[in-house]
Amino acid sequence: MARIVQKFGGTSVADIERIKNAAQLAKMEYDAGNQVVVVVSAMAGTTNQLVDYVNQIDREFDPEEYDVVVSTGEQSNAGLMALAIQNLGIKSRSWLGWQIPIQTDAIHEKARIVNVNTEELEKCLSDGEIAVVPGFQGISADNRITTLGRGGSDLTAVALAGVLKAERCDIFTDVDGIYTTDPRIVGKAQKLDKITYEEMLEMASLGSKVLQTRSVELAMNYNVKMQVRSSFENTPGTFVVSEDEIMEQQVVSGISQSKDEAKITLLKVADRPGIAAAIFGPLADAEINVDMIVQNVSEDGKTTDLTFTVGEVDLEKAVNVLKKNKSDIGIGEIIPDSDVVKISVVGVGMRSHAGVAQKMFMTLAEKGINIKVISTSEIRVSVLVAEEYGELAIRALHTAYGLDAD
Repeated sequence: MARIVQKFGGTSVADIERIKNAAQLAKMEYDAGNQVVVVVSAMAGTTNQLVDYVNQIDREFDPEEYDVVVSTGEQSNAGLMALAIQNLGIKSRSWLGWQIPIQTDAIHEKARIVNVNTEELEKCLSDGEIAVVPGFQGISADNRITTLGRGGSDLTAVALAGVLKAERCDIFTDVDGIYTTDPRIVGKAQKLDKITYEEMLEMASLGSKVLQTRSVELAMNYNVKMQVRSSFENTPGTFVVSEDEIMEQQVVSGISQSKDEAKITLLKVADRPGIAAAIFGPLADAEINVDMIVQNVSEDGKTTDLTFTVGEVDLEKAVNVLKKNKSDIGIGEIIPDSDVVKISVVGVGMRSHAGVAQKMFMTLAEKGINIKVISTSEIRVSVLVAEEYGELAIRALHTAYGLDAD
């Protein structure tokens, strides 16, 4: 008897008919002799509506009460899912985060899981029940409801799969797996049978919306086998596994894009020790995450230019922080640019193959696409290009690396 954790995203439980369909998928695993834990998201659009309600009352909201409000979408779906499973003749009950409990720190809106008590869930499974758990929520040491950040239901599912030593964690969504790139952009994109944790982590952090970044990181740390599959098609999905479970690595597994990027260029920055700390320190204090950074060589030894990227939502905030500190830091001019996109090639095979970056640069050059910023990791090369060239770059690179389906 295996243990299976099934997580259903918002589109998979968007209405009563889809909840009933998800209940049938849980029954299939149960009928196969497995112990089943179901994790549910809120109905698609519900969390956004709840957030809007909070903002209508007070945009400077109390984060503790915010978490109470926005966690209710998952709570109601957990009860509905348990009822749908009961209606199929199987014992089931819902378990809210505080009832298990899923214990977190007290950082509201983006809490981190610190412990999961499995005693009650173990009894539930041993009694032949399907446990239904609302994703996205936990409880802090001071007995307040917390939420795990957007996409946090993935994190709940992976955490439960880890502590319950589940055979796998199935993430049901509206796509049937992980593709080499967005099939809406490249018609010849291929569905991957398997992808490594590291590759998926890179792709999730680079704009892929299929899995939450923190959930992939947790799965890698606890060696939880994940499967991304469709709620609406009875076909195998894509398995997210450790590198040693894949026989032969492709050099490049996928092409990702992130449209939520903005570029800031600082001209005539004082070229002196400590200038980087003076620039990025206030940005960090304002909780603005900086990604790609390029500094030009100073010719006169007095000033230099520096370019970096931030999330597009943080662009105005970042510019205001820099303007406030402009004279103290020693900046001549601040030039923001939100019309950019980050294109990345990802693959663990890069570790053992040379020339990946060169092929990327040559391919973009042949298409007349200018590169604004470059950054790399062991298994990724990213470039920043003008937004108007984003889709052209993806299609060209997908072909260049031999990823097009026959």
